[in-house]
Amino acid sequence: MSNGIQKLFAQVPRTYERVNHILTFGMDILWRKKAVQLAVADGGERWIDVCSGTGETAVYLTGNAENGTRVYAADFSLPMLQVARAKPQGRKIRFSISEIKALPFPEATFDLITISFATRNINTSRDDLLNSFKEFYRVLKPGGRFVNLETSQPSNAVIRKLYHTYIKWLVKPIGWRISGAKAPYAYLSQTIPRFYSAAELAEILTEAGFSRVDFTRLMFGAAAIHKAVK
Repeated sequence: MSNGIQKLFAQVPRTYERVNHILTFGMDILWRKKAVQLAVADGGERWIDVCSGTGETAVYLTGNAENGTRVYAADFSLPMLQVARAKPQGRKIRFSISEIKALPFPEATFDLITISFATRNINTSRDDLLNSFKEFYRVLKPGGRFVNLETSQPSNAVIRKLYHTYIKWLVKPIGWRISGAKAPYAYLSQTIPRFYSAAELAEILTEAGFSRVDFTRLMFGAAAIHKAVK
């Protein structure tokens, strides 16, 4: 990811979760829990949440980890990971400050990789996103799972228009009012409408080498959970 995006996230770690909850009317909490339930169903010894930010998804992973399962969290933003580490569950998580395109782990390290509401940030181009997915594929064990939770595009034209209107007119002012930072939520309001549909993202995952790529649309397609297997 670019230094510009890194600087954006350094502005909002303390208010990041609160703004997300408000902008999604609390639905992001339910979506994360749903994604984690899907992700952990097949168990495993090592799980990692990438682009973990303030560690919300990593915390949910620890709540589902059986004895012997190690949970990791990777992100390139030290301020965000500091918030994650300070949580009561932070002592159960192994943190890594790292770039997503060059994770500091050998091939076939993890049984599970999760990412939540950060795939847009690694989509600086389609090729960049594809290369990031290939890196996730590299560090997964054969049979390992990748679970992706991200905003998406409603297939119904009317709902999509209403969704984009909401993003355009409310995300930036609400995020700015709560966090005191304009740029991160201007960026958010620009990237959400441009991101891929669930079907398009599934195609990119397949191109990266994953098989058994499935997805579940959430809230009329405003978000989606993808599951893919190495």
